[in-house]
Amino acid sequence: MRLSWLCLPLMAVILVGCAAKTNHRSSCGQELDAAWAELDLAKAEGFAGTVSYSKALTLITGAKTQQQFEAYEGCTRKAKKARFYIRESRAGR
Repeated sequence: MRLSWLCLPLMAVILVGCAAKTNHRSSCGQELDAAWAELDLAKAEGFAGTVSYSKALTLITGAKTQQQFEAYEGCTRKAKKARFYIRESRAGR
């Protein structure tokens, strides 16, 4: 009987942890898709050699890795930062 009372809070913590992992899943995917599309456009416009483009590519790669490991919040953050650097690249900075 006592063991079941100990397991109940543990199970609740585990379930909350699993739910928290999926909070940013859709935003991660959306930001990554947008970043890849913007990166392709910047490359087509001839900005592939800029430092900002390289930073963006590195961030997108890191975001994709985080997505695969279900670190969705970090993925979203990196993809948004990559989109910033893509805009900087297209602005010539």
